[in-house]
Amino acid sequence: MLGQDTFFAPEIQWWHLSPLIALVAGALFLLVVGALTPRWPRGLYGVVTALTAATAAVLAVFQWHAVDDDGAEPIAAGAIAFDHLSQLLTITICAATLLVALITIDELHRSGRDAPEMYAMFLVASAGGVVMASANDLIVLFLGLETLSLALYVLAASDRNRAASQESGIKYFILGGFASAFFLYGIALVYGGTGSTNISEIIGSFVGSVSIDGDSPFVLAGLALLIVGLGFKVAAVPFHVWTPDVYQGSPTNVTAFMASVGKAAAFAAMLRVLVIALPFLRDDWRPAIWMLALLSLVVGSILAVVQTDVKRMLAYSSISHAGFILVGVEAAGHDSTGDGMPSVVTYLLLYAVLTVGSFGVVTLVGRSNGGDTSLDAFKGFAQRRPAVALALTVFLLAQAGVPFTSGFIAKWGVIQAAVEEESYAIGIIAMVAAVIAAFLYLRIMVNTWLADSDDGVEREAVPFASGLSIGLAAAFTLFVGVWPGWLLDAADTVTQYAR
Repeated sequence: MLGQDTFFAPEIQWWHLSPLIALVAGALFLLVVGALTPRWPRGLYGVVTALTAATAAVLAVFQWHAVDDDGAEPIAAGAIAFDHLSQLLTITICAATLLVALITIDELHRSGRDAPEMYAMFLVASAGGVVMASANDLIVLFLGLETLSLALYVLAASDRNRAASQESGIKYFILGGFASAFFLYGIALVYGGTGSTNISEIIGSFVGSVSIDGDSPFVLAGLALLIVGLGFKVAAVPFHVWTPDVYQGSPTNVTAFMASVGKAAAFAAMLRVLVIALPFLRDDWRPAIWMLALLSLVVGSILAVVQTDVKRMLAYSSISHAGFILVGVEAAGHDSTGDGMPSVVTYLLLYAVLTVGSFGVVTLVGRSNGGDTSLDAFKGFAQRRPAVALALTVFLLAQAGVPFTSGFIAKWGVIQAAVEEESYAIGIIAMVAAVIAAFLYLRIMVNTWLADSDDGVEREAVPFASGLSIGLAAAFTLFVGVWPGWLLDAADTVTQYAR
């Protein structure tokens, strides 16, 4: 007879966890080897980071085919969901990390701060995002959330020579701590109402029993707190107040990382919690998501137009984009097997790439103007760096939703999903918000191409790594805009998630 102290270790499918292991191994390698060896040659830290992210993305592609062969299922004692949704979001996070690492190479070299710490934080944050995208347990999801958040707090305050960076870090830390507390308390209440934090068991608690007194007040209160915590992480109005200051104050390459990886991971968590774990409460959470989408679309678009700093413009633009993604989440609340979830993950991938490209260009502009990223700093930019200005135009047109760019595919997808579920009002509001936001992108393009610089014009060379990142992002933005079928077909499979 077995004693009470007998321990049975769960079976771990290490191969299925290989993308996450690659990211963690890369971070540890940079920290340990970087600390024990002399300073590496210029750019080598960034190259290792980019190669690590690329390796994790390739491994995620292999796992995608493994899901095709074996089907979606929970692994690691039910703590991790092994499905197409987790793998596609892992690829999204790794692609954005790769592009940001390339931009960071030139940025750190210029400032004389070339060291492994920032790159390691990128990989740690990416690992946290992958955990959020793959979590099949609310506690595991919270651990991923905190891993991502703590790394982002450090990254936001990483430029010790700028007071604005320190200020953004402390603001993000304080408000992020409150949001994490709401989220954790929500998990506790959901546990009190369902008896488990495991998503599969939470679903089973609703399927296996019927409450004659209605839904548990613990679960409903927990749901409300979870929405508050997630609303902060996705920068949805009215939980957006941290976004403009943090985006503007952080180093621009860190802002690119937050706007891409951070947003993708946060919406991955929202899909796991609302659409997958709590679909039986869709009538309770869908109106809240509808209102968050409405406020984010309207407030983000209008306030973006009146800004004079491009980083703040793109910060409010990211709030508007969060509203568009929430339109897709609301549509997924009607029917989790419809077009809502595919439209959300498609939007996340496309937006992650083009926003990294956009902030990559802003990095080059700020570098040429002593850190100034105002609209005036973009005057004459097309004459100094015409190829980069052309890439910026591609990104801005994509964010405006112009046809033959990836942005059109993304916005069309979420609006179509809303219309198919007969959410006509929010679909119309989204289209109006897109028209308003187009003026914002037009302002930047006018200053870039038509306004002359007050200091004269002299052609400037484009740093190789930054140029490569921006070029890859621009090529992908146009490629998907012209040939989106392969991505849309892949996204359609995310509704077959692990339970």
